[in-house]
Amino acid sequence: MTTHPSWIELDGVVNMRDLGGLPTSDGHRVQPGRLLRSDNLQDLTAADIRALVTERGVTDIVDLRSDVELKITGPGPLQQVGTVTHHHLSLFPDDKDIDARDVLVLPWHKAEEPKRDENARASHYLGYLERRPDSVAAALDVIGTSDGATVVHCAAGKDRTGTIVAMALSVAGVPREEIVADYVASTERTERIVRRLETLPGYADNLRDVPMTAHHSRPETISRVLEAIDERFGSVPGWLTSAGWTEPQIDRLRAKLIG
Repeated sequence: MTTHPSWIELDGVVNMRDLGGLPTSDGHRVQPGRLLRSDNLQDLTAADIRALVTERGVTDIVDLRSDVELKITGPGPLQQVGTVTHHHLSLFPDDKDIDARDVLVLPWHKAEEPKRDENARASHYLGYLERRPDSVAAALDVIGTSDGATVVHCAAGKDRTGTIVAMALSVAGVPREEIVADYVASTERTERIVRRLETLPGYADNLRDVPMTAHHSRPETISRVLEAIDERFGSVPGWLTSAGWTEPQIDRLRAKLIG
């Protein structure tokens, strides 16, 4: 049986939740206040910041957005909080000549392209691991070494964020059906996510004329991503080993999430 997501209701975000409470296959649970996932943090209010830093103990932010996105939106308010460390770990290639349109969020945003199936979207996610294994591994390392809670976010909080979170939960031993259910939970907030992105610089053009259903987080997408990792590397820990991680690093990430 899957569990209901732990939504965090703040004024400045629409797709934030705590992964605490998810069960593991060996009878443990992911502990609250270890890993949070979110959409863009640019609009956090002073009260939101207090809720995250003082009440929830956030010490680290993993920002998966591209250089282009950061340049357009500017620094968010949490950048001014001295107790919070920011880790900018773009999942796009570090190519200064890349077209801005190609890094403004969404794997399905180009209206002129034919409808993209879930295999195409899963391939897009797997591209993060192929093109930026350094950022993927570093993001997971931040989660494992953080002194407090880590917030992983991108723009919408569902694609790039969903990939990293699914990998972290896999290391923790969360059953596949629970990981898929967490990924799919963002669909509950699809319209709010899109409406919010439409108000932010740079995103509106990429969202125009795309049906709302195209933004849904579908179970088959993340399932195919994790299955592909299993087929090639045996497991997410196997992928991490291929990326240079040691067994103690993998154990540390698992212990951070469930200990």
